[in-house]
Amino acid sequence: MGLTVINREQVAAAVIGKDKIIRDIQEFLDVMASIHYYFNAEGLAVHEESLGEKFFDLKTGYAGDVLQKLSNYNMKMAVIGEFGKYKSKSLQDFIYECNQGNCVCFKSDEEDALSALFQK
Repeated sequence: MGLTVINREQVAAAVIGKDKIIRDIQEFLDVMASIHYYFNAEGLAVHEESLGEKFFDLKTGYAGDVLQKLSNYNMKMAVIGEFGKYKSKSLQDFIYECNQGNCVCFKSDEEDALSALFQK
């Protein structure tokens, strides 16, 4: 798995490379568990390509499952990508609402994603 761990001020976050495709909620859970267990990471930055189209089709319920797991395990996630290409109003509303909270955010580049993950 293409993985980089970043440490700032005694907090770790993992960046998942674009080459890793997370196909379902079990794979997502495995990634979360691995980065927490091996690196004590509290945050996860993942490229939109790694989550696949299913994540961005809210009717599948996959995005909701991911958010539930993040909440259950008290982990933050930043999704890196260009989200203007998605024309679904419900998805755009979802992205907006996520960006208002502190569990999941959507950012256009890796540095913004990491900054969001390291905010207290």
